[in-house]
Amino acid sequence: MENIVDRLDEFQDQIDELLGLVSDDKTSGLAEILPTISEMVTSLLTLYSQAHNKEIKAETDLLLVFKAFVKGDPSLNAVRDNVREIVYYQNCLAENREDALPSNPERMAVRTVQHIYFYLRSRLEQEELLD
Repeated sequence: MENIVDRLDEFQDQIDELLGLVSDDKTSGLAEILPTISEMVTSLLTLYSQAHNKEIKAETDLLLVFKAFVKGDPSLNAVRDNVREIVYYQNCLAENREDALPSNPERMAVRTVQHIYFYLRSRLEQEELLD
């Protein structure tokens, strides 16, 4: 498995790139970046689980990934609302309900994945799992 610190650094680079895109209004909207963000959240949850020797079955449904991620450690529910926010954005786009999105949903989505990243990285540091 690739070094966990290297993978986390790659996530930080991706987040920085997305922050640059949304700050400079260089995206065509949430639909453009949401698949990347969803994939990043899934990968972050999976990476954290792998660091704890817990395998998560490959899923495309983010809520199923989260359910497997949190199983056995209720303290991981700390990111539940963030994961649900990403799923809410997916549902709004799928149902053509852009009117139900918050203002600047692109920035909100990037900040949400950034929050999940910071939370999981800090837990890994506190658990001394970053070598």
